[in-house]
Amino acid sequence: METERKRLFKSNTNKVFAGVCGGIGEYFGIDPTILRVIWVILVLCFGTGLLAYLIAWFVMPRRNFA
Repeated sequence: METERKRLFKSNTNKVFAGVCGGIGEYFGIDPTILRVIWVILVLCFGTGLLAYLIAWFVMPRRNFA
């Protein structure tokens, strides 16, 4: 029996900027809008959200449909 491993990818379909929140939402089964609101709050209150988003943007791979 072969099981498919769950992997974290940037979303190709549910994205606003780079697909980071959409990909995290797909991975954890959470609405990406909630993640976007949390990210905006982190950016406005602490400034760390912007840095985390930029790092995730460059580190997370894009899903290739072959």
